[in-house]
Amino acid sequence: MDIYTLKIKLLSDATFGRGDGVAGSVDQEVEHDTYGFPYLRGRTLKGLLSEECDNFIAILSDNIRQHWEDVACQLFGKPGSSLDTIAQIQIGDACLPEDLRQVVGYDLKQKNSKLNKTDILESLTTIRRQTSINPKTGTPDNKSLRSSRVILRELEFIAPLSFESTPNDNVLALLSVTAFALRRIGSGRNRGRGYVKCSLFYPEANEIKDNYLNHFL
Repeated sequence: MDIYTLKIKLLSDATFGRGDGVAGSVDQEVEHDTYGFPYLRGRTLKGLLSEECDNFIAILSDNIRQHWEDVACQLFGKPGSSLDTIAQIQIGDACLPEDLRQVVGYDLKQKNSKLNKTDILESLTTIRRQTSINPKTGTPDNKSLRSSRVILRELEFIAPLSFESTPNDNVLALLSVTAFALRRIGSGRNRGRGYVKCSLFYPEANEIKDNYLNHFL
């Protein structure tokens, strides 16, 4: 199995929403694990990459578009895929660095630990509040105040991208340019949140983007 690494650095605050809030605290909570570490689900990340891939292919010239559409189907699969059309790639959750999570997780398990899940979550996030403004009066709409938890900028998340068999150069070229093009993730990404820089590595220390860009020249 070949395992590539996608590194996602937050250039602005982001919300990896989980679809609900916490009564008396926030209307929109971020996805986080049992220790309080925020993360982005692999299924969500796959959807974001697949969408960005489709957007990229749509701007290619007609004479090569069909070829790259076929490559995209190899990479991400098709809805209702059979064994012949299943996605080549398996995308894991995007998490904070493993060594950090292990050290903090070990401390939390100790009986005399001074940390708890809430401490971890609050150290990596903050609360943002916003309200709707009435366009006629210029004043806030009644009962429109909403609060969302956001993950602080500059944090870096890492997701494993696994292939059962070695991917060919076309697949890696499309994956590389798709990862490079992904710039917005999470809830509120159309309102300034979730601006990111994504980089693809194999092995973990070597970025591979520049190796494959000439496939599209």
